[in-house]
Amino acid sequence: MDELYLKRKIDRYLIEWKESENHNPLIVKGPRQVGKTESIRRFAEATYQNIIYINFVEEPKYKKIAEDGYKAESIIRNISRIDPAKKFEAGCTLIFFDELQEYPEIATALKFFKIDGRFDVICSGSLLGIHYKRIESNSVGYKTDYDMFSMDFEEFLWAKGYGDAVIEEMLEHMKEQTPFNETELSTYSNLFLDYCILGGMPAVVRKYIKRGTFEGTLVLQRQLLEDYREDIRKYVDGVDQTRILNVFEKIPLQLAKDNKKFQISKVASGARFKDYRGCIEWLRDAGVVNICYCLNAPELPLKGNYDDAKYKLYFFDTGLFVAMLDEEAQEDLRANKNLGVYKGALYENIVGEALTKTGYGLYYYKKEDSTLEEDFFVRTQESLVPVEVKATRGTAKSLRTLIQSKAYPDISWGIKFSAGNIGYSDNIYTFPYFCAFLLKRYLKKEENRSDR
Repeated sequence: MDELYLKRKIDRYLIEWKESENHNPLIVKGPRQVGKTESIRRFAEATYQNIIYINFVEEPKYKKIAEDGYKAESIIRNISRIDPAKKFEAGCTLIFFDELQEYPEIATALKFFKIDGRFDVICSGSLLGIHYKRIESNSVGYKTDYDMFSMDFEEFLWAKGYGDAVIEEMLEHMKEQTPFNETELSTYSNLFLDYCILGGMPAVVRKYIKRGTFEGTLVLQRQLLEDYREDIRKYVDGVDQTRILNVFEKIPLQLAKDNKKFQISKVASGARFKDYRGCIEWLRDAGVVNICYCLNAPELPLKGNYDDAKYKLYFFDTGLFVAMLDEEAQEDLRANKNLGVYKGALYENIVGEALTKTGYGLYYYKKEDSTLEEDFFVRTQESLVPVEVKATRGTAKSLRTLIQSKAYPDISWGIKFSAGNIGYSDNIYTFPYFCAFLLKRYLKKEENRSDR
């Protein structure tokens, strides 16, 4: 295992999962190469005497372990027949099924391992969203799910040596509305720019941390993109393969438009929405894109109040999005630190990514025949909160309209992310972009404060 381990949020979760009484088998889902296997193995080595590690890609022979049925006893018997050196000791053994996408049927066994109760079980794999209906129907009620993403800005700060106290301090600035001093603002903004360019794929961040420079990171990012294309070729058949690849390649170009709504007609000549419907969902289920749906109206509830034929597509990792840009845009971004490249698409992508990683669904609003448009919406218990992402320091006209108009009773205040400092005016709270990862915690504290 690599000598430089990057601390991840799943680390704490895995310990809590193991310590919770009567815990279910765990399925860790997430896009490829976001660090699932590495984190699980490190946790396993620190907390179990025995680890039974089975990788269905590297050792396809293990796909036969359920040929005598899915009961724990027969699966254990078949594993030990293939490899008699594997030790099964009750109470101190973890069975780790990796690359589950190659053999999703094994999820049927989770129910029987749970009933048996002698061994802990973790399954992991990429593209699990694609097989999820199969996995869910086979193991419903007998498993716990955990979604893992590429590193967020908090994990990036940890990798750079910043501790929890610094992050708590950032949150305190937001809560108390105290602007960052010049040194803080400049330091965090520069770190955030690095994070935007690198993204959160662990291999890329590790290379950057080890070398202290960006050397080799773009080559690595482009290799990761090639791996994703390869997955599409490997796991999708026929005409859909070309369509999914078309959508994948066109995301940066579509985000570069003033109207960032994803238009199927621009993907390929003669492309029609109905032909591409499943392709967008495939990329979402594979964890490659975040879909941001257009609300029918900016009001609560959010679920069910959107048009599934109108959406924007954001990349799951902004660093990989940057790596897909053309050479001129690359140079502008890296040499001139011009994050405004691609008409603010980069800012929107990074905020959309931060919201997704903290568990929010993505919604936007564009009023027909009007300039009224809002980038994102989140909700608290009481209200709907519009979130504006400004590429320039201009005024947030749509945000003001939503807050001030009597037509939108669920909205009384809003949030704006910009390159500036913390501020407040006209019921709009302004924060620097680098605070986006803290939004959920901030809103929770605000709710608690208003409850008192």
